[in-house]
Amino acid sequence: MPSELAEVQVRPGCEGDLPALTTLYNHYVRETPITFDTAPFTPEERRPWLLSHPIDGPHRLMVATGPDPGRPVLGYATSGPFRPKPAYGTSVETTIYVAAGAGGQGVGTLLYKALFEALAGENLHRAYAGITQPNEASTRLHARFGFRYVGTYHEVGYKFGRYWDVAWYEKEL
Repeated sequence: MPSELAEVQVRPGCEGDLPALTTLYNHYVRETPITFDTAPFTPEERRPWLLSHPIDGPHRLMVATGPDPGRPVLGYATSGPFRPKPAYGTSVETTIYVAAGAGGQGVGTLLYKALFEALAGENLHRAYAGITQPNEASTRLHARFGFRYVGTYHEVGYKFGRYWDVAWYEKEL
């Protein structure tokens, strides 16, 4: 893990990141309720997701890498469609995942900073984030970036033998 946040690099994601991004995401699939996916993915299954985040446009993928040889992936942040209907086109849903062991070191802050800087020139009006509850770290991160609470979907997801709430937040862009 990086001892100095200055050594962490944030850049657009690329196809070469796919295996590491898949491994990172699969940790959350297997071990947490943070995502409601319930079966791990192969890199090939995740390829369409990666390709849906081009370097330009409102749907981005930003990747944080560490200072060690090979620069391991420490996390990623995305913006994607909020809903599929055309009138939602100026809204995005943001997502952020930090590698196990890299939390609490500012990686999420660097990722969201880079993501929102990249989105600044886009024709966007709002960003939305759904946070499975409880998740204080994610709630604090989103508050730091100006997201405000707008409501909760109660017991909307079933994973690990129980129901989970998702709190929704929005941010003006």
